[in-house]
Amino acid sequence: MKKRLFGDSGINVSDVGLGCWQLGGDCWGNIDDQRAYEILSTAIDNGINFLDTADVYGNGQSELLIGNFLKGCSEEIFVATKLGRGEMWPDNYNETTVRMAIEASLKRLGVECLDLIQLHCIPGKVLRQGDVFDWLNKLRNEGKIKRFGASVESVEEALVCLEQENLSSLQIIFNIFRQKPINELFPKVKKKNVAIIVRLPLASGLLTGKMRKNQSFPPNDHRYFNRDGQYFNVGETFAGLPFEIGVELADELLEYVPKEMTMSQMALRWILDHDVVSTVIPGASQPSQVSTNALASDLSNLSSDMHQKFSTFYQQRVVKHIRGSY
Repeated sequence: MKKRLFGDSGINVSDVGLGCWQLGGDCWGNIDDQRAYEILSTAIDNGINFLDTADVYGNGQSELLIGNFLKGCSEEIFVATKLGRGEMWPDNYNETTVRMAIEASLKRLGVECLDLIQLHCIPGKVLRQGDVFDWLNKLRNEGKIKRFGASVESVEEALVCLEQENLSSLQIIFNIFRQKPINELFPKVKKKNVAIIVRLPLASGLLTGKMRKNQSFPPNDHRYFNRDGQYFNVGETFAGLPFEIGVELADELLEYVPKEMTMSQMALRWILDHDVVSTVIPGASQPSQVSTNALASDLSNLSSDMHQKFSTFYQQRVVKHIRGSY
């Protein structure tokens, strides 16, 4: 597993991390505690040292599982969590609610100071007002958090955050189906030396190349209940593509897959070829998925010709279908 510097922190993190949304058990179907611990153990065994979670994943369940797991883990693990959804959404943002959320995450994770707290796709108007960053700076000075960042829905929101003092990271949706950040965000991020965390690298599973149009999902899977943005931003589900169209586009990409890679690994490798990316955080509902995804770290870069093909494919076939904030 290769490692990269996390922005200007001086800390090296695995370039393939683990997204822990699935461990909450409320948006990706059921995952029991035993399988959750197996997923976490497999991640550590494969050299992953970066875990991304949030206070709302399973209403705290994901953080609790990680906290319990870390008690018996001898490796040094960087845990990123988030606040700002749940009871704060959409207009209950103040220093008290932010402080309470951080205290609750500290307790669930069993630590005295958070490695990284991220604003969790909070309203753009709250980001632009800027008070929330003042509160985070205060909590940083108090030693409650080591650093803070923001998980955002759009390039516009990312650029607002990028102007904030002491911002450590930005978490964005970025994959073969969502290429806008390459030209509109990445050059500015490099100048600021801010870490980039990439979520939804496989577009909710579309970029595994295994989904069919008649695919069924359990009722507690966001790919069932948020397919058209009924509960939160549609971009968080299938990268904002209508499901049937997404399946068709993914099938077209199968011919691009190198012989030595799976389609998932190709999609992850494409992301890692952008050196501005600090870590990519595919989730997993099975331990085997963690192992397969981790292998992308050691694969060779895709050719410049391949990158050009993906760029053309995105412009000609994908961009017109994207819905939601972007």
